Amino acid sequence: MPTMSPTDQLAQLNISVETITQRGLREYIEAADLVLVEVAVDGREHLLTPTAAAAWGALKVAALGDGMTLVMVSSFRSVQRQYEIIQSKLTAGQLIDDILLSVAPPGYSEHHTGCAIDIATLDHPLLEISFAHTAEFAWLVQNAGRFGFTLSFPDGNAAGYQYEPWHWCFHQR
Repeated sequence: MPTMSPTDQLAQLNISVETITQRGLREYIEAADLVLVEVAVDGREHLLTPTAAAAWGALKVAALGDGMTLVMVSSFRSVQRQYEIIQSKLTAGQLIDDILLSVAPPGYSEHHTGCAIDIATLDHPLLEISFAHTAEFAWLVQNAGRFGFTLSFPDGNAAGYQYEPWHWCFHQR
């Protein structure tokens, strides 16, 4: 079965152009040049652009040197995968407006760029707002910028996403 166009995906998911415009969401093109950075315990491969991968490696080593263990939970995600994530949540009975508080529409996720990373610790639940209260998050706030990473969705962000203290994106310096 051929992959739907991004416009068709949005229509299929009942995501209006008005929703995207009102929230000021930016469209992202999928990265073409990706490298394998890590393989998760579950076998999932984490891919990033070469420059983001190098920056992540340097950041992770620096954090470890300061006693902080950072774990990559998510990295590059295709537009098609983004569509599948939302479709799965809809199938499970969630409402699209609720889903869009924590998941970007297909074509509008920083994960498509190969520069975004969701970060966790070894001893804290994954993708929880309470990550903001960990020593690792405090370390990221103080140090991630040195490696080109910024927190994309702080509390009260303009895009209308929930606070995501785990979501950091590399920006070319």
